Order: sequence, then structure tokens, then C-alpha cells
Amino acid sequence: MSSFGRVATILLTTVAAFAQSTSASPGQSPAPTPTRITLGVYSFKKPTEVWKQFQPVTVELSRRVSKELGAEAVVELQITKTYEECLDQFVAGKVDVVRFGPASYVLAKNLEPKVQLLASEREDSRGVGLIVVREDSPIRSLKDLAGKKFAFGDSQSTIGRYLSQAELVSAGVLGKDLAAFAFLERHDSVFKSVEVGDYDAGALHRDTFTELNAKAARKLRVLHTFDNLAKPWIARAGLPPKVTAALTQSLLQLSDPDALKALKVPGFVACTDAEFDFVRKGMAKAEQFAPEAPVAKPPAKPDSQPTPGKE
Repeated sequence: MSSFGRVATILLTTVAAFAQSTSASPGQSPAPTPTRITLGVYSFKKPTEVWKQFQPVTVELSRRVSKELGAEAVVELQITKTYEECLDQFVAGKVDVVRFGPASYVLAKNLEPKVQLLASEREDSRGVGLIVVREDSPIRSLKDLAGKKFAFGDSQSTIGRYLSQAELVSAGVLGKDLAAFAFLERHDSVFKSVEVGDYDAGALHRDTFTELNAKAARKLRVLHTFDNLAKPWIARAGLPPKVTAALTQSLLQLSDPDALKALKVPGFVACTDAEFDFVRKGMAKAEQFAPEAPVAKPPAKPDSQPTPGKE
């Protein structure tokens, strides 16, 4: 079994133990089957760290959704290795809810227009993107990156690909102007590749940079900073309206300090599709960077949508 499988198994066991009702006494009817809701998250860092970060919120959401529905509900975490895998499973209806980066939401909406925004992490928790180089690098501007090697994150990452490429395009640096570029999947991998000198520069999230640079043997410095939106939480097409409503209310009212601290967000707010036009414009500009770069393709869709968490 892969590390992803082990993590998922551990989590499901933990959540099930938490949410399980007491056994019915002799003569009593068995307790109704709980509504199971799968929460999909891609591995933006090591899967064990992803599990630790999301375990408190799955427990709290299980409690809150149960209260909203008036019946037992269990939110179960499903960790995927890549952005692409999580997107494919979500659009195919195999995952009920996802916490996506803004670009992944835009891609999901393009592939399946009926996906539903639940809420967005608060604006003051929005991600900030960085383009970084080694501290002793002679590179002083984005234009200096011409002829250098550049490390991106995942090919569907908002910061790790789309918005950082849009910044390079605005500076007049295209893929053909670089000596080489590659997609390394995770932000921590980008940091390490620049630190050890495999690449001259890279794009990553500010939080990853701050955390890793504090303990890095060879320090990096920020070459360029750019804005991003906060992460939305999204329900699959066809999720029953009462479950969707319960999830929305549970997120908007989420105040458990342990869950919010683990997520590193102060709370949630309502959001609309129009708010993501900022990212859509960045993604469109990024297309000028390298037209041959990988893009998302619609996965095969099932004949019918599954009930929550039953897939």
C-alpha cells in the first residue's frame, strides 16, 4: 500500500471512530446509516502533513453538518497525490467536496459547470505568491531570468504555475527565453531545487518559503511578489441540496480554534464565481508563456452521480 493509501486508511479509521454511534440495545432498531461526505485534498506537501492539517476540520465539520442535517454525518478525507488526480476525481463525481486553489476551481468549473461554491477561506488568509532565487544569486529582476532555469510547482497550481507564468509574461520572459523549466509538483520541492542549485529560480507560496527558509542550509531571497485569491471550498455537481446547504452553513459558522489553526485560516466567507475573474485573466495571460505546457483534459464522466461519499 502506498503512503497515500496508508494515510487515507488511518484517517478514515480515526473519523469513523469519532463519529460512530453507540450500538443499539437489544430490541431497538439499528441506528440509521450516517451520511458520508468525502473531502478531497491534493498533496501540496507530504501526505502525512496534509492529514495532520485537515484532521481537526474533518472532525469539526462532521459535528456541524450532523447538527445542520439533524442526522449523523461523517466527513472523510481523501488525499490524492497530484492536483490532476484530485481534479479528475472531483469532476467525475467521485469526491463530494474539495478545497482547491483558485485555478483548480476555474478548471473544474470549465470541465463541469454545475460544481457549486460553498464558501471561501477569509480574504486575509489569501495566498501570496513568490518568485525566489538563492540569496547570493546575481539575478535582480524578472528580466534577468532569461537564459536561466526555472522551477514551477504543479502544472495546475495557481501560484506554482499560472500566476507566476503570467508575471513572467508581463516582464517579457517566455518559456522559450529560459534555458529550461519544469513542473516539480510541490512547493517544498521547488524550494529545495533552488536551494541546491538545480534551478536558478522558482515559484512557490509565501508560507512555504517562510517555513523552509528559516531552517535552510542555504538561504533564498524573494525576487518578486504577486497576489492571489483565498482558497474556495467546492461541492460536486449533483450533491443533494440539503447536504450542500449544511456544508455551506457549517463552513461559514466554523469557529473551532483547533480546526482553524490547523488550516491556518481565520474563518470562512461567502463567495461568488465572479470573484475568480482575476485568476481567469492570469490563466489566460499564462497561455502566452508556453503554449505547449500541459493543460487539463475532461475525464470520462459516469452515467449518473453517486450519493454523498458512497463512491
